[in-house]
Order: sequence, then structure tokens, then C-alpha cells
Amino acid sequence: MTRYSKSAEAISALTPEQFNVTQRNGTERPGTGEYLNNKQLGIYVDIVSGEPLFASSDKYESGCGWPSFTKPITHGFVKELHDDSHGMRRTEVRSTNGDSHLGHVFPDGPRDRGGLRYCINSASLRFVPLANMVDEGYGDYIDQIEGA
Repeated sequence: MTRYSKSAEAISALTPEQFNVTQRNGTERPGTGEYLNNKQLGIYVDIVSGEPLFASSDKYESGCGWPSFTKPITHGFVKELHDDSHGMRRTEVRSTNGDSHLGHVFPDGPRDRGGLRYCINSASLRFVPLANMVDEGYGDYIDQIEGA
């Protein structure tokens, strides 16, 4: 079993925006994220720990300005925390082992797909294309990709 963790090396490799988002609970500007319009098949992993987080099959266009997903690949790599910051009551989403701030989850997603919208900062993610998943150690998640 692969072990995922936060390391000083991974943190030092982050861009200033990735550091702000993942380590300081920041948010990228809406409509600016690298993966907002990505339509390739594959998975999204934590930029810090490499934990598999979301499958391209669960990504959808919500119109909110950030990549949106209906569910995580597995709830074991995502934790949800109560967040009252900025005068709002929200549920923060963090990676379990890397403890990276990813974004928030809201109950306004597609009803036919569970009703949740995981609103995630591109700066917290790294995309692994379907063609690279086996070589990068994510072969166990290929069955989560529709059309694979």
C-alpha cells in the first residue's frame, strides 16, 4: 500500500499560490485555475502528498469558477471540517495525510449524482492523465474513470 505524506521537499517545490492555498487556507481567484476547464481523462491528486482525490468522471461544470466534483475517489483521503471563517458556515475539505487545504463542499451539486459540490482549488491539485496512471502508481483507480 502506498503511503502518502507531507514532506519539506514537497512544500518547498510549491509555487507561492500553491503554498498559500494548501498551507495557509487560501483561495485562488475564481475562473483562473489551471484545471477549471480540463476535460482529459485521469485523476486529480494532492499537490503536496500525492493522495488520489478526485476522478475526471466526477468532475462537472458548476459555474462557480473553480473545478467541481460530485464526490472524492475515496473518503479515506479527504476529510471534512467545520469552517466558520469569513462570516460563513461552510465545510472545508482537506487531504487526510497531506493536510492540504483543498476547498469546500456544498450541498448544491447535481441531485442525480448525490447532491454535493466539492469546490476545489486547482492550486491544491496535480492532474495525472489516464495514460500515466499505472506508471505513477495510481493503476488501482483506473476503474473510477468512465471511458477508460
